[in-house]
Amino acid sequence: MTSLDYFHSAGLGLATGLALIVAIGAQNAFVLRQGIRGEHLVPIVAVCALSDAVLIAAGVFGTGALMTAAPAAVVVLRYVGAAFLVTYGVMAARRAMRPQSLTTGESTSGNGGTGRKGGALAAVATVLALTWLNPHVYLDIALIGSLANAQGSPLQWWFGAGAMVGSILWFCSLGFGARFLRGFFARPLSWRFLDGGIAVTMVALGVGLVLQA
Repeated sequence: MTSLDYFHSAGLGLATGLALIVAIGAQNAFVLRQGIRGEHLVPIVAVCALSDAVLIAAGVFGTGALMTAAPAAVVVLRYVGAAFLVTYGVMAARRAMRPQSLTTGESTSGNGGTGRKGGALAAVATVLALTWLNPHVYLDIALIGSLANAQGSPLQWWFGAGAMVGSILWFCSLGFGARFLRGFFARPLSWRFLDGGIAVTMVALGVGLVLQA
């Protein structure tokens, strides 16, 4: 095993993490809105990134434990995960054909878009709920765990680390770069290219998961 193998697994984890997290959703819209308003960005970004890190680590560790305890269940999980990936890719392809724009629900006119300052605790509580009460996040984490453990030991943790880095990069870019990203993500064409890339990535990962069986 060479250093190239470690970087390959980390890069694959980075691409997978970004492909799963970069989508129009309530959490991303909330982070983008807070970024535009310039409110409580440090705790919000930290909560999002830390939550993802905990979930990804749990997914990698939990799937690894399942592989040892019930190898047959892992085979089933592999094919279920592959089906989920392909379905996810098809959905992204459909979004690419009918692109939307990511809106924040805030106006930037009049007072510069800052509006009334909300409490930091309320903002953190909101982002925690949007993260941990979203049932799709647990499907994503199980999927990351399956893909990570398919890399073998110790590469699964490099895969997981790559996914964590992807999460950090995304939330930092979305939150702290929101003032610049707002115009970009407000254009449907931007989401057409983004969802198209996600579709290709997800289908390729799903096919690769089946071929590794």
